[in-house]
Amino acid sequence: MSLNVFLELVEIKAKTASVIPFFLGMAFSEFYYHSINWPHAIVFFIAMFLFNMAVDMMDNYNDYNHAIDEEDYKQNTNIIGRENISPRLVLGLLVAFSVIAGVMGLWLVYTAGLPVLWMGMFCFAIGILYSSGPYPISNLPFGELAAGFTMGVMIVLLSVYINSYQYFTWTWSTLWPILVISLPDELWISNLLLANNICDEQEDEDNQRKTIVHYIGKRNALIAFSVKNVLAFILIIISPLLGVAPWTVLISLVILPFTYHQNKLLMEKQVKRETFICAVKILLVGSLTQMLTYWLGVLL
Repeated sequence: MSLNVFLELVEIKAKTASVIPFFLGMAFSEFYYHSINWPHAIVFFIAMFLFNMAVDMMDNYNDYNHAIDEEDYKQNTNIIGRENISPRLVLGLLVAFSVIAGVMGLWLVYTAGLPVLWMGMFCFAIGILYSSGPYPISNLPFGELAAGFTMGVMIVLLSVYINSYQYFTWTWSTLWPILVISLPDELWISNLLLANNICDEQEDEDNQRKTIVHYIGKRNALIAFSVKNVLAFILIIISPLLGVAPWTVLISLVILPFTYHQNKLLMEKQVKRETFICAVKILLVGSLTQMLTYWLGVLL
């Protein structure tokens, strides 16, 4: 397959959802613990990136194999059928990427301790079960929550732990600051998936995928999308007040008009090819701005 097809297969455009939380966790570790372990951080980043690509390949692979709409979705929408990619090749790649990520993860367990194993097992389980098994998480009403929490919160937590495990303690006083700074990412990542399900409402119904939109309706889903965007900014505002982020994160508020505009566009029209990009832009601009303004405070 060509490079462009491979990058679409692994959904490279969505990798900000895992990369930015990783760097946010590093920034928090430096701000809160004055600690960055570069060898561990680099190995974790590569393992995380490989497994993230494997999960996205698995999503496309399972959607292709389980599709009920044989003619339209399987042959014209899903990239495996549309680009005539060998399913066996996709399966081989995702298994190889997962194995390499797992081996690198075991090295981190050996050097940084068992908490990496338990957190890694949780992330691996969610990644595999998201599109696999008789009841894939992506087809259930809590798919957005599971994926948003795993990528938005757990990657930040793992990044913090990997960089400061020598000082890390498993207490509520340690965990709540990480939760506060990571929740905006969780909200934006889960909103990305929510917007996808809103735009794919009819396609999901045709393929018997019952996401949260099926249960609460498109109107309530759109309201939830807007509310979560508001909550993300509230958390950013209070994070320096609670002492878990530098004051520079308040610079993130300059993107409020941009976020409002993108949110409004999606409220007005829910067409995958036209307005799903609004959720992508909100995630990219929002999470990137929060991370960069956090690092600005750390460096200053």
